[in-house]
This record gives sequence, C-alpha cells and structure tokens, in this order.
Amino acid sequence: MSMTGLRTGAVALRTRAPWRPAMLVWQAPAAAALVALAAAVHGPVPALVGVACLAAVTPELVRVDVAEHRLPDALTLPACAAGLVGVALAGAAGQPMLPALLAGAGVLALFLVLAVAGGMGLGDVKLAGALGVVLGLLGAASVILFLVVAFLAGGVGALLVLARSGRRARLPFGPFLLAGFWVALLASA
Repeated sequence: MSMTGLRTGAVALRTRAPWRPAMLVWQAPAAAALVALAAAVHGPVPALVGVACLAAVTPELVRVDVAEHRLPDALTLPACAAGLVGVALAGAAGQPMLPALLAGAGVLALFLVLAVAGGMGLGDVKLAGALGVVLGLLGAASVILFLVVAFLAGGVGALLVLARSGRRARLPFGPFLLAGFWVALLASA
C-alpha cells in the first residue's frame, strides 16, 4: 500500500471532535442558560451533576441528530456516567438510589425494545437511559412526564414530516427526547 493510501486510511479512521470552536459561540451560552434555569428551579440537588452534563451536550446532540440522524457515543456516554455520579451523590447524601436506577433501567429497557422492533436507534436508547436516570432522582412523575412529552412531540413531528415528505422520510428522535427531558425537569420543581 502506498503512503497516500495509508494517509487516506488514517484520516478516514480519525473521528471528528464533538465540538468545534465556531459552534461553541452559540452552544456554550445555551448550555449555561439551561444549567442556570435548572439550578434556579431545583436548587443544589445531586441531579444537577447529570443536568449540567446534559445541558453541555444538548445543543450539539440536537444539531448532530437533525443533520446526520445519529447521536454520537462521545456525547451520550458521558451523560450516562454523569447521571450515575448524580445517583451516587444522592446516595451519599442519604437519598434512596434505587428509584433513580430503576427509572433509568426501565426507560433504557423500553427504548431497547423499540430499537429491536426497528423504531429507534441505539443512540436514542443510550440517551433515553441517561435522561431516565437523571429524572429518576426527581421522582417517577418526572420520568412519566418526560416520556409523555417526548412521544407526543415526536408524534406531532412525525405527522408533519409524513405530510411533507412521505413515508420514506426519517425523523430524528433525539431532539424530542431532549425537549421532553427539559420540560419534565422544569415542570418537576
């Protein structure tokens, strides 16, 4: 193989950085506003660890999912880890950890079934699990509201896309998941 072929192969294997400096100009203020809003509504609770991570990745997840119909692991997996750190902090503060873990596992299982059935991508599954864990720290009502808002908004979006583009159109579901999360988070005060 020639050196040109090796260089081309190496470039093809290199992954893009999730954020580029030009995008941080609008994404950083949006993320800061989301964290500030959540902190103002809930105060200093362990769930804010996961909320802060989700606020940091929300603008980029929406942008990537709308543009490329994927939710990168580089953005969803840290959100899962941050949600679990929030659960550990809640446990250290004497709060029950099991409801949050069960909420995350339940949402993850629901979306895994939907992915196997062909209705969701695995990025949606990982993101939904992270969102379920974080909201599980705030109570079961928050998790249920998140799912209701996400599926209702996604249903309306699907009807609009079907009416405009036909049956073969694809709809990114990540933005609807994130919208449901932020609505449930702010409504659960």
